[in-house]
Amino acid sequence: MVIDKKFKGLVKEDYRYVFNGDIETTENLEIDLDMRLFVTGSIKAGWSIEAGWSIEAGGSIEAGRSIEAGGSIKAGGSIEAGRSIEAGRSIKAGRSIKAGGSIEAGRSIEAGWSIEAGRSIEAGRSIEAGWSIEAGWSIEAGRSIEAGGSIEAGGSYGIIAGLSITCKGILSFGLKAFAGICNWREISDEDKTITCGKLESGTIEYGILRETGVEESDDKTQEAMRLLKEQGSKLKDNK
Repeated sequence: MVIDKKFKGLVKEDYRYVFNGDIETTENLEIDLDMRLFVTGSIKAGWSIEAGWSIEAGGSIEAGRSIEAGGSIKAGGSIEAGRSIEAGRSIKAGRSIKAGGSIEAGRSIEAGWSIEAGRSIEAGRSIEAGWSIEAGWSIEAGRSIEAGGSIEAGGSYGIIAGLSITCKGILSFGLKAFAGICNWREISDEDKTITCGKLESGTIEYGILRETGVEESDDKTQEAMRLLKEQGSKLKDNK
């Protein structure tokens, strides 16, 4: 499916095109417009979604394969792709951002809930999640990385931040973490502080570690989420 200026129901408003309702296809979705697209409902494609400009939806944005935009990708609900999610600018979701592959943005990545990638998560600026940030590979941001819950980088990979790294729960990674390595301004001790409830695994190669402690209720929540993920993986493997 191709969305261009002649697409039925599309209305031009100031500096954007607006479509009232949902856009859904079982194939590829190509957005061929000279300005950003705003869909009041959800956007869903069985294969990939590709746009030269920005994409915004009041609901969720979902693709069986990849989602790619030259500008920003923004959803009031969740953003999910079976493979990668990539934006030249920012990626923002009111709920979760999830990709089977990598998540990459030229600017910031922000989710009201969680950010999860099977491979790496990378942002030119900050990465922020209301709950957890989890990557199968590395996590890297030009500025700060912040999560209301846990932060986890998988395998033998680590975490790199131009400024601080902050999470209220468990911090874990396979190899090394670096915080406050930016070269575009003078930095303070606060800028290179890695604050977490508890460092569970990995080595702080550069930065100041500050553990605040994990409350028992938070610890139980973390464990419950881990078990649910393990059970979900087992169910998929048995299908």
